[in-house]
Amino acid sequence: MSSGESSFSAPAKARVRKPSAKTSATIDSAPVTNAKTRAPGSADKTRAAGSADKSRAAGGPDKRERILRAAIKVFARKGFYATRVSEIAKAAGVADGTIYLYFKNKDDVLVCIFEDRITRLLEVLRREIAASPAFEERMRRIVGLQLGLLEGQRDLAEVITVNLRQSSRLLKQYATPLFVEYLEVLGSVIADGQREGVVRADAHPRILARALFGALDGVALTWALGGAEPGGLIKAAIQITSVFLDGIRIRSPQ
Repeated sequence: MSSGESSFSAPAKARVRKPSAKTSATIDSAPVTNAKTRAPGSADKTRAAGSADKSRAAGGPDKRERILRAAIKVFARKGFYATRVSEIAKAAGVADGTIYLYFKNKDDVLVCIFEDRITRLLEVLRREIAASPAFEERMRRIVGLQLGLLEGQRDLAEVITVNLRQSSRLLKQYATPLFVEYLEVLGSVIADGQREGVVRADAHPRILARALFGALDGVALTWALGGAEPGGLIKAAIQITSVFLDGIRIRSPQ
């Protein structure tokens, strides 16, 4: 890992719980609930319906997921634009034409990777937030999950943080709705903290949510492109949470 990330060692008293094996499996392998229909827009819904029909006709979600996992590895190794559909098919162990039973083109494969994984993350975040009554614990769970679930998944981290940015059209058309939804989840937790009187009221929740996302995204990006130090993201989650909470909590009068 780069020298700039070697400072991820955590303060002794700060703790962020690691995602459980059950949670990790939910993000990485479980079927997505309505992953293709959550984003607004008739074009997205039409594309989703067609993809679902093709998936059922071709043999269900298992092969589709195998193709997505193979695409993650190939995209991370070669980059999005340099990757050919035939290379994804070979990595997945399927015929070239099978790809088109599940996806319209290479762009569609990348979009589906992002939508599937981020939708799963949002589902898990909502469950964890609902199960954590205290504001600071909710924030620790959000940060710990987002970074912790990428531990051991360097290829996925690189695809989400690097490859998707290679197409501004895909970002605007497909990624933006899920980014907005993610920021709304973060912002709602921060707004709850303001209503509870534990978060300073002079900052807008959405601005704070964007600031936190930027920090998490930057750490995941440098981790994926650097040495991907084992445990590095968990250590980073502890430090980011500590600094963020110190900056937004209401101070007791001295």
